[in-house]
Amino acid sequence: MIHARVGFIVFGVHKDGLKDPMGTPFIDDALVERAKQALLDAGLKVIAHDIVVASKEEARAAFRKMKCDDGIDAVVLFSGTWVWAAHMVGAIRDYCAGGKGLLLWTHPGSQGWRPVGGLVLHGGLLEIGVPHKFVYGSADEQDTISKIASFARASHLKKFLNMSTIGTFGGRGMGQTCGAADPSQWMRMFGVDIDSRDTTELKQIAEGISAKELDELEPRLKELFGNAPERNAVTERSMRLYLALKKVIAKEKFDFYTIQSFPGLAGDYSATCFAQSMMLEDGVGTSTLGDFNTALTVLLLTKLSKERVYYGDLQHIDKKTKEIKIIGDGACPPSLASKLGPAGFSEHGIPTEGEAGGLSVKLICKVGEGVLARLGRVNGEFQMVITRASIFEPPAKDVEKRLNECGIPFWPHGFVTAHCGIDVLLQHWTNEYACLGYGEDLYPALVDFCEITGIKAILP
Repeated sequence: MIHARVGFIVFGVHKDGLKDPMGTPFIDDALVERAKQALLDAGLKVIAHDIVVASKEEARAAFRKMKCDDGIDAVVLFSGTWVWAAHMVGAIRDYCAGGKGLLLWTHPGSQGWRPVGGLVLHGGLLEIGVPHKFVYGSADEQDTISKIASFARASHLKKFLNMSTIGTFGGRGMGQTCGAADPSQWMRMFGVDIDSRDTTELKQIAEGISAKELDELEPRLKELFGNAPERNAVTERSMRLYLALKKVIAKEKFDFYTIQSFPGLAGDYSATCFAQSMMLEDGVGTSTLGDFNTALTVLLLTKLSKERVYYGDLQHIDKKTKEIKIIGDGACPPSLASKLGPAGFSEHGIPTEGEAGGLSVKLICKVGEGVLARLGRVNGEFQMVITRASIFEPPAKDVEKRLNECGIPFWPHGFVTAHCGIDVLLQHWTNEYACLGYGEDLYPALVDFCEITGIKAILP
């Protein structure tokens, strides 16, 4: 889970203790401190500028500092009192040109004339086309602080992606049309480089994994699954592929990746289910079938959530109850397992989609609140469908029946209620995969991420 870091700059011309005609300082220092503390309490790291900014020189110095600090994800610009907008906008424009986020916060209250300073600067930034978020609300209101925290986390995601690399192993999987990527578009939109590899090196490194390395993996498997799998040629290849992926991704410095899976490795070496499950458990953004859009969605959810992320097929949708079954082809992080359906080992089980076979994961996802989301493209333009969702467990007496419904009961199941218009969701969904993230705060952060990166957010 990310911990966003924000710069905090107070602005206003009537500063340094200057009082209004009633004898009250224009800038309420106690209010400023409460505002900063509210951000800290929300989990943000706050880097406060040491003076109130009013002149062009002060603005240049403050924003140069924030622009050059690689640890800053966004700046919260706090209205202390009114201001000459022309003294601020040039420095703000220069700062924003670097791609970092800017949020203008105006705290309500007649004393100090804060709304005047906030609105004149907001209007000036709109006039010259500087992207920013404007928040008008109290530090005592949870909704206000949540908006600021959400924007800061979205800004962190945007900054993380800039100059990152996604690795792709193999080509397009199973004839997917809706997960392909245009490297130039990804660089233009997100600053992400796409670096491709075939799977030859993965297989070579997998075969070179020592017996000692396999033995060293077993304690972790016992911790996650309660036991280690029976060792044979098929299960060992699954374990070797996982360890090989870790080595290659570390060597190539990939920030996230996608893998073809089938055709390819699943036919001539091992199904990727177990390896993908463990990489998700390790907190790595990934997808199968060379699906770039799912990989990016998984990465975003992984960085935002305290829990691990599950992606699988939207296998069935009940329009009346809004129930969705998400069933992945054997890949799911084992830590998401419920007590009703604990994590266990199974097999890939579909020879027409991988004759080599391999380990897969069997579980039922635990109860929680979160989101369903997926990035997609329509006519070459990015959009993301996002909906709130509740993850539930079927009654114990119905579990076997519910697992058998799809014909493949030994694959991981997530039972989800979507809080949206199902028809609208289906019309805009761009793939069979759904990405499930735990945490109610993921929804606004994804919406903000779409806003600041130019993705069209679909909120059914």
